Amino acid sequence: MDQVKNQLKLFRNKLNQIPALKKAEEATKVPKEYLTITGSFILLSLIFFGIGAGSVCSIIGFLYPAYKSLLAIESKTRGDDTQWLIYWVVYCFFMMIEVFTDFLLYWIPFYYAFKLAFLLWAMLPQTKGAKFLYDSFLKDFLKKNESKIDQALDDAKRTAGSISGELAAATAEISAAGMTAAAGAMGDKKAD
Repeated sequence: MDQVKNQLKLFRNKLNQIPALKKAEEATKVPKEYLTITGSFILLSLIFFGIGAGSVCSIIGFLYPAYKSLLAIESKTRGDDTQWLIYWVVYCFFMMIEVFTDFLLYWIPFYYAFKLAFLLWAMLPQTKGAKFLYDSFLKDFLKKNESKIDQALDDAKRTAGSISGELAAATAEISAAGMTAAAGAMGDKKAD
């Protein structure tokens, strides 16, 4: 029992560094270590049972890395910039795969728990999972297919440009027809 109390005391000392938890403790009159443990349990339960897990995974996979990326941009060291750029490349690659396989992933039990574990592994500086994936797989894949990717992007840009041009022309044509119809209706009213 003393060991549990010692661990809770150490945990409380670490939590004392977070001002928001101090405010929550004062407002609820519940010790901050219990608030944190309960919140973590609820969050993990939601992810484990899939209730809002997609949103939670997206928030966790985006907010912390976005914040750390902003800090990296403002810092003078270059290593952290590279780490977060690599994370974003891996994250985007993972999200692209997920978009096309979503209908299959839906059937995998506890998919979002695995996804959260993967995102944490990829983002945390202690594990540097994104760097591992990039160095062992993505870098070679992207370099080998760089010309194909560039060609696909150029084709997409040309197609988007022609579609937007056609859309603008159709919008102008509809607007002109509407203006003509409105002017004709106004002329008919004046004649009456």
